Amino acid sequence: MVASLSVWLYDALMTSSSKQGTLGKIVFRLKVVDLNGARISFARATGRFFAKILSGMILNIGYIMAGFTERKQALHDMIAGTFVLRG
Repeated sequence: MVASLSVWLYDALMTSSSKQGTLGKIVFRLKVVDLNGARISFARATGRFFAKILSGMILNIGYIMAGFTERKQALHDMIAGTFVLRG
């Protein structure tokens, strides 16, 4: 329970912060943005985090979808109205 809460808070707080991503994204110079290219809110980051559960269901097809979409969005990005940018 505490571990799940910690993972959610880490992901949502980091993604909605001025860094716009978790430590892994920061290392690879990636940022999570909304469809207008702006920083996302904590609420949107939370929605994106929980939508990742759907992306992971059924053989991670939600993640694989990123390879086939114009903006390289995974299912959780489509649901949250976000995408990942390089830069």
